[in-house]
Amino acid sequence: MESYKIQQFLEGKTIFITGATGFLAKILVEKILRVQPNVKKLYLLLRASDTKSAKKRFHEEVMQIELFKVLREKIGAKNLNSLVEEKVFPVAGDISYEDFGIENSEIKDEMFKEIDIIINSAATTRFDERYDIAMNINVLGAVNVLMFAKRCEKVKIIVHVSTAYVCGEGEGVIPEKSFILGETLNKNSYLDIDMERKVIEDKLKELEAQNFTSKEVTIAMKDLGIQRTVDSFILGYGKGILNFCFGDPNTKIDAIPGDMVVNSILAAIIAHGNQYYSSQESIYHISSSKKNPLKSCDIQLFLFHYFTKNPWINKDGNIIKVGMPPLFSSMDSFQKYISTYYWPLLKVFFSSI
Repeated sequence: MESYKIQQFLEGKTIFITGATGFLAKILVEKILRVQPNVKKLYLLLRASDTKSAKKRFHEEVMQIELFKVLREKIGAKNLNSLVEEKVFPVAGDISYEDFGIENSEIKDEMFKEIDIIINSAATTRFDERYDIAMNINVLGAVNVLMFAKRCEKVKIIVHVSTAYVCGEGEGVIPEKSFILGETLNKNSYLDIDMERKVIEDKLKELEAQNFTSKEVTIAMKDLGIQRTVDSFILGYGKGILNFCFGDPNTKIDAIPGDMVVNSILAAIIAHGNQYYSSQESIYHISSSKKNPLKSCDIQLFLFHYFTKNPWINKDGNIIKVGMPPLFSSMDSFQKYISTYYWPLLKVFFSSI
């Protein structure tokens, strides 16, 4: 879509973005300010105690990062600060609560009257998140966004950003269709949100009755989350439990750069933004192509660099160190690795008993 259409559509619009300190939201905010500084307002939802704290967090975690270097050099640091002061309004709140827990009634009323576009990009993507927190943000948070939108007088479009792929047990061709509430990709299974909330409630009551400390509660709720939602390989590798993996190193991985996702979000908004009060629902999958694909061997390297730079801390407070995980494309190569590196160690161990 031509850039002038993006500029034309966004001019004078008031946009509300949740998860403003998240990876995609940062790119989105920078893109909007760069291509159309004449937006009317950007309301940005951040978890903070009050407006002052929200502004401080926005400037420290968003404006100060390298992402804004191009815009800062393009218009100058002083002009960028003035632009942000005039157009950007950090709002203290939490997607887990009704009306996001926004306490300032004046700001909330202004939002209800002015918002044209809502982009929900708030989510927790931690692989070991507490189950109650993950449920409140990723599931109930989406409901809160919808209920908030229904009170906005001018809203033209709501965009909910999610991952393009999830695991399932289906085989063969899987048609793209909207799901009804509770439907899953697993055969003969049904997800009852109320039941999941009760699981969380009962677990917290059980922990409280046992006088668990806050740290022990966090560990227990993370374990509950691992039992019901998790990417087991990345979790195992990051925790130092799994130090190798299977797979063809040339297998293509469906991943896509963040700026392409942001461009697609804006294109989708423009394509549907003039359909006033339409109940139409459109789903777009933004994924990689055959050109310059990401491969398994790349993921192997990226994981090593990420967890080396951002190591997990174990329950004793010690840093978990990871090594480069060998990637085995066949059982023969795995058995050869075991016999070469592990079997001699085992023989030494048994001979010392």
